[in-house]
Amino acid sequence: MNNTITVLGAGYVGLTTAALLAHAGYKVYAIEPNKKRLDVIKTGKSFFFEEGLDPVIKQAIDSGNLIATDSYEESVPHSSIVFSCVGTPDNPDGSSNLTYVFSAAEQAASLMQEGAIYVQKSTVPVRTGERIIELFESLGKHFPYVSNPEFLREGTALYDTLFFDRVVVGGSDKKAVTTILDTYRDLEAARDTIAALADVQSVPRNGKYIATSLNSAELIKVSANAFLALKISFANSIAKLADKVDADVVEVMDAVGADERIGRAFLNAGRGYGGGCFPKDVSGLISSGLENGIDLEVMQAAQALNRSMPGYVVEKLKNNIGELGDKKVAVLGLAFKSGTSDVRKSPGVAIANVLSHAGVQTIAHDPQANEEAKEDLRRDVVLSNNILQAVQGVDAIIIATEWPEFTSLDLIECKKQMKGTVLLDAVNIIEKASAESAGLQYIGVGR
Repeated sequence: MNNTITVLGAGYVGLTTAALLAHAGYKVYAIEPNKKRLDVIKTGKSFFFEEGLDPVIKQAIDSGNLIATDSYEESVPHSSIVFSCVGTPDNPDGSSNLTYVFSAAEQAASLMQEGAIYVQKSTVPVRTGERIIELFESLGKHFPYVSNPEFLREGTALYDTLFFDRVVVGGSDKKAVTTILDTYRDLEAARDTIAALADVQSVPRNGKYIATSLNSAELIKVSANAFLALKISFANSIAKLADKVDADVVEVMDAVGADERIGRAFLNAGRGYGGGCFPKDVSGLISSGLENGIDLEVMQAAQALNRSMPGYVVEKLKNNIGELGDKKVAVLGLAFKSGTSDVRKSPGVAIANVLSHAGVQTIAHDPQANEEAKEDLRRDVVLSNNILQAVQGVDAIIIATEWPEFTSLDLIECKKQMKGTVLLDAVNIIEKASAESAGLQYIGVGR
């Protein structure tokens, strides 16, 4: 088997995967049909912000081990492994749109060499693999098919891939499963060199290599994300109660998370979760359950709670500054989390839009996501490239993303620029005492 790999789709997962494998002894083709994105990748850069990724791409492109192309014909016939990393957007009913998944599989199947392995890395509903295998068979093709779900967090994608908790590969062809697991072992062998290039701190970690059935692998990813989303929604439900009973949800969750059976991660209350994974995976899991006669009520409740949080934040603001129509408010944070420029299903964008819809003069700022947010923001939301400019003359500030720039805000200077005094910390990252010593009225979520 040769050492050539094709990655279908050079989005967040695909480009990261392709760039890393190009440093692990493989020649990798990254297929990207969007010409604008493709041109950026060919220069040795990512078209999205991810800490440490650009030098990894640049060296791989310069060495010739990473080849960015829009041609299946140029790449697929020469590859022993084909990774599918195409998009799976939501349908209006919350189910996963698998148009790109099946289109990519059909196009690749017509070109793949005999014995090549088809790897599904896109997050898909359980039993999707069975349908793709049926598609291959209908075309007279019989390729080994495996599911290899990704567990990357935006903002720490390189760290998560190099210093992984687990690599999961599922399928009925044991040889193919072993081959893909060995591919990741090759990546692990090169990880210290890659980490140094990307300026990612090396840490000792013995990640697990896990082989499963095909359907189990498909269900693992969405179940993991749904459980994390459930933890966030649980914390937010307790935050709403804490607001009513004069408790501090941060203190509560610190103590709850100290229980080793529970853990502190993902118990941070605030404006809710967003991004390209949690909302989609929760919706997809609910939809998969309904398709198979299972009503996942606990996930439906988590989804409803999460959808309520941007409005809850705005209502807290209204309760403190009165009617919103004649007010001016700065929203700091548009990315769905720090460390990325991704604004998909962003609570910060939702908060800005709710304010704007209520007639508020809304100014928004994000260190990395201003450009990406433009399309999703209401037209009368004003974008600012400077924090102090954004807060000038405002009645209130809402912090909606946990960027370090906002954690270390010069609160005294912000107060000087403001008209009002309200600081609504929708991600609970500011110390109340620090805000109050700067002359600000601090409002948290569940605090």
